Amino acid sequence: MTLDATGLEVMAHAFASVAEEMGLVLIRSALSPNIRERRDCSAALFDAQGLMIAQAAHIPVHLGAMTESVAAIRRLVPQPGERFILNDPYAGGSHLPDVTIIEAVEIDGVVAGYSAVRAHHSDVGGREPGSMPAVSRMLDEEGIVIPPSRLTAELERRFLAGVRTPEIRRGDLAAQCAAAARGGEGLRALAVRYGAAALADAARDVLAYTARRTRAALERLPARNLSATDWLEGDGIDDRDIPITVRIDIAAGRFRADFAGTATQVRGNVNCPIAVTRSAVLFAVRTMLPEDLPTNAGVEQAIDVVAPVGCLVNARYPAAVAGGNVETSQRIADTVMLALAKGGLPVPAQGQGTMNNITMGSVDHPPPSSARDRPCPPWTYYETIGGGQGASASGSGPSGVHVGMSNTWNTPIEVLEMGLPVRVSTYALRRGSGGRGEWPGGDGVVREYRALEPMVVNVLGERRRHAPAGAAGGLPGAVGRTLVNGQPLPGKARVMLQAGDVLRVETPGGGGWGSDPGTRNADPGTQREHDHGGKQ
Repeated sequence: MTLDATGLEVMAHAFASVAEEMGLVLIRSALSPNIRERRDCSAALFDAQGLMIAQAAHIPVHLGAMTESVAAIRRLVPQPGERFILNDPYAGGSHLPDVTIIEAVEIDGVVAGYSAVRAHHSDVGGREPGSMPAVSRMLDEEGIVIPPSRLTAELERRFLAGVRTPEIRRGDLAAQCAAAARGGEGLRALAVRYGAAALADAARDVLAYTARRTRAALERLPARNLSATDWLEGDGIDDRDIPITVRIDIAAGRFRADFAGTATQVRGNVNCPIAVTRSAVLFAVRTMLPEDLPTNAGVEQAIDVVAPVGCLVNARYPAAVAGGNVETSQRIADTVMLALAKGGLPVPAQGQGTMNNITMGSVDHPPPSSARDRPCPPWTYYETIGGGQGASASGSGPSGVHVGMSNTWNTPIEVLEMGLPVRVSTYALRRGSGGRGEWPGGDGVVREYRALEPMVVNVLGERRRHAPAGAAGGLPGAVGRTLVNGQPLPGKARVMLQAGDVLRVETPGGGGWGSDPGTRNADPGTQREHDHGGKQ
């Protein structure tokens, strides 16, 4: 079967609509606000060979890594209709809170494809409530590790026994299973309509079409030896800057990213599995491709990622990775885009370059000696906070949005305050934090939380020292800040809040694009002091 242009468009949208329905089932069925409100989840469909044929418009850091999740499951020789679970970052996962459910879709008695759903669970055990410790050194400190496994009642029971909020986790897992099942139903419905063989042929045609257009687009962007270095601001254990270096070559319709020269893996948790590194490079490449191009394995096939084993972006087990998925992924994308900008390719200025991860939870108590001594039920909460996007040649950067490897929503204040002992005293744009230029960068966000009872807070943030760079003469955005009761914290910190304490997060602004006639002769330091209330 060879589809014409109309057929390609119809089938690409048909596959994508199934993935979008999977996402809607998950979002509307989940119990936790992190999935139900923030939509920190992703859904995708794969063919029988494990190639992604469609994805919902969800989280880039999830979706780019899910191909390796399916590959890990295929090595278990799945039977039609079986369901699997994993979160192991070194076997197809990203970081431990991201739990993936995969169903082997049965059509005519054989495995005809896979439906995959990944969601961030706001606790999977480990040393800290919320399973996102700022100072972890080993993977098992961050939670329960689930290798690629068949999902059984016993495995689910053991998982729930090790988390702080088992009823919410049970509900979210059930929502994921329902979403995966919806993917199977959608593929079977398409098979009934078109026939199973024709459906498989259509998937191959859509992938080949995407691959052709990807190669053609890259052939129009030839570039050799474009290199850049950017830095992470410590790993939670050591505060020194950590370099990420990349060299980009685009030739013969292929994109190659080589991370030789990047720092070796570190003691803290900003180490990155290679699957997440591939996701970040894929994201950067996708931004340069036509908007109407389907995002599937056809894009991935044009990308080569090379990274020395044991370096920061290709870490070895059992290195901690909680921050690598959320923060290092952002910096990898930033570094790739910086290299492309140096080569004159049309990319925007840097955005906030961080997810500003905030994890809160009740203080862990020892087992009670009697029912009368039992404390209130434990609770956990996780969110990320938007900031400024970088400006580009086509316009100003958006303000107060999740940028780069994140694509989540914000948690409504009402939802947070109804469910947790927290009050949000400020939530506003951080006016003037975007870098100036012909097109200004987007402004960051200010969000203040007031604790109503003692709680543990872990913060994983970046761009507290190195500002998001402008492009084409634009000025950098403002760096971010994290404060407790007015006292600054490092970008990665664990703190105990008492009732009445206030945590304030000021997120970075995006870089500006192009020289602003009013600032072309201004000293950058003076300009930033004027724009952002003092040098930061």
